[in-house]
Amino acid sequence: MIRAIWVLFFSGLLTTCGMSARAQQTVATPTPLPTVTAQATGDVTDEVAAAIKSKRPSVSRPAEFQGAGLLQIEYGYDGNFRSRDLRRDEAGSLTISFAATNTLQLELDLDTVVSQVDRPTSTRSTGFGDARLGLQFTTLTDTARHPSLAFAYFIKLPTASAASGLGSGRVDHQIIALTSKKAGNTDIDFNLALLVNGRAGQRGYQTGGQLALGFSRDLRRGFGVQAEVSGQTLDADQPRGAFALGALTYKVNSRLQFDAGSRFGLNPTAPRFGIFAGVTVGVANLYRRRK
Repeated sequence: MIRAIWVLFFSGLLTTCGMSARAQQTVATPTPLPTVTAQATGDVTDEVAAAIKSKRPSVSRPAEFQGAGLLQIEYGYDGNFRSRDLRRDEAGSLTISFAATNTLQLELDLDTVVSQVDRPTSTRSTGFGDARLGLQFTTLTDTARHPSLAFAYFIKLPTASAASGLGSGRVDHQIIALTSKKAGNTDIDFNLALLVNGRAGQRGYQTGGQLALGFSRDLRRGFGVQAEVSGQTLDADQPRGAFALGALTYKVNSRLQFDAGSRFGLNPTAPRFGIFAGVTVGVANLYRRRK
């Protein structure tokens, strides 16, 4: 299975690179998203992007993101239940992302708390989780002629306790090719990733792959729905295995969105089911003008 994923990964890269070369002469300079102005606080006008781009709660990520300067925070609960090794695996996850430009986004992911209950003894371990640093670079924006295209890199820092079983104690790497397309009112995101994980308690690395196909659609009165199928051969965003996900979102305004839903394991290696809920906040545009 790993060999097949590697073939898919490099085939996807060759295809998307060919698209990039053909479209190079026709792609215009990305236009910053419009901004809305909130009530001024003191002498500072708080400008934020017109629309946040939430990555919660799916594995797949959009190839494009919010306008330059927007600082965005996502926080939520994520729990998986009844896997082969764990009865419960729960985490409170924080994501801080900053759009340095219209094409470059910097990100910090942090499991602020992790709690696990193992299957044989029902022993609970709780503590700080791992952290990830990453960046995403968009090379093509979505047009009538081609989908958007981006590449991302993440490195996992082993801040979780390996002695308590909350982490591997090793550094992991993730390289992702992302493409997105808007079809009518539906956003389609497809991600293909190469996983390079350090072996727990050993030297060297093991390699694997990850696939994710997500669909999202805005409904009336701020509501929206998401659906996704994903799979991975090593632990990464989720434990290894194949999953199906469904979620309901509610956007209060251009700066605030809530989400909740569930996922289901599609093969024996995946946890039987999971639930999640969280919030995405567009904090401020750090490139705002001071008056």
